[in-house]
Amino acid sequence: MNKDAILILEDGEIFNGRCFGSEGEIIGEVVFNTSMTGYQEILTDPSYYEQIVTMTYPQIGNYGINNQDIESEKVQVKGFIVREYIDRYSNWRAEKSLEYYLQEHGIVGITDIDTRKLTRHVRLEGAMKGIISNKVDEIKRLQQKLSGYPGIIGRDLVKYVTCKKPYIFNPGKKDFKYDAVVIDYGVKLNILRIMDKSDFRIRVVPADTSPEEVLSYDPDGIMLSNGPGDPAAVGYAIKNIKKLVGKKPIFGICLGHQLLGLALGAKTYKLKFGHHGGNHPVKNLKTGEVEITTQNHGFSLDIGSLEKIDCTDFEMTHLNLNDQTMEGVKYPKISAFTVQHHPEAGPGPHDSRYVFKWFTEIIDNYK
Repeated sequence: MNKDAILILEDGEIFNGRCFGSEGEIIGEVVFNTSMTGYQEILTDPSYYEQIVTMTYPQIGNYGINNQDIESEKVQVKGFIVREYIDRYSNWRAEKSLEYYLQEHGIVGITDIDTRKLTRHVRLEGAMKGIISNKVDEIKRLQQKLSGYPGIIGRDLVKYVTCKKPYIFNPGKKDFKYDAVVIDYGVKLNILRIMDKSDFRIRVVPADTSPEEVLSYDPDGIMLSNGPGDPAAVGYAIKNIKKLVGKKPIFGICLGHQLLGLALGAKTYKLKFGHHGGNHPVKNLKTGEVEITTQNHGFSLDIGSLEKIDCTDFEMTHLNLNDQTMEGVKYPKISAFTVQHHPEAGPGPHDSRYVFKWFTEIIDNYK
């Protein structure tokens, strides 16, 4: 962690720091995450594929890394930015340092930069392309390389994070009340863990699985998982979901929330700097209660476009209090509902876990 490193943004802004993790050169979309803890879960969340994540909390690494707090089998972020990396970790569960973990997975990081300034810049100007490199004296070359990066709009990133073949998440589970198919657009492991605790047997299938195959398993319900990138670019998923609507109860989280909306005829749009963090206030419009939620998405379902759809009715269930974007919706006629935030993460700590009970209730009513 002694070499100089540089971060260059597409608008020409430059930040100097030092290498940590693997040395090298990477390009991605620079975003910021406002969580104070949970960097291991953030690093392994498939929804961060192709993104360079900036942690706003200043000291990162002080509780190390363990082998339990993961959301997938590998680090998914493209790069990692911190203000101050703490190499001397202290936690009874820790098994290795954060830097060693990044090196194991070949992830380039940069530390000792002004993350407060960077976060403010991204908040004002929007999420943007960036490049991290230890070739600090090659600015023109780096800028030219960055200019050729296509970004994430219009690109299908789901194909890089979905499973390759179907599998049963909990094969040893003998006594279960519900049978669910989870369509994997980049599913987080904790979603599957919570579903397991909610008495589901869980069959996970690849993102491009045909509607006919999904229905051939005769599930009690279908889960549309979270995932990375632009939902409108995952055309095969939208096409397949259209054929599943009304056939079985459907529950969608994050990208799944957006994909169901698109399948019904609504539109999505890119947020200026996205929602990334563990402290986002969301109002439950039925109870009036405000939930503290975890979020990780760069696109949003357009409320206005949903209101113009004639073929279905809907009830907006949750509202983001930071920017008034849609956070949840029920579709009673087709036995479906979705949420934009991540109820399995529970920073509240259990504020939103009840939505998994909603899934069982909608299945019970459907039967």
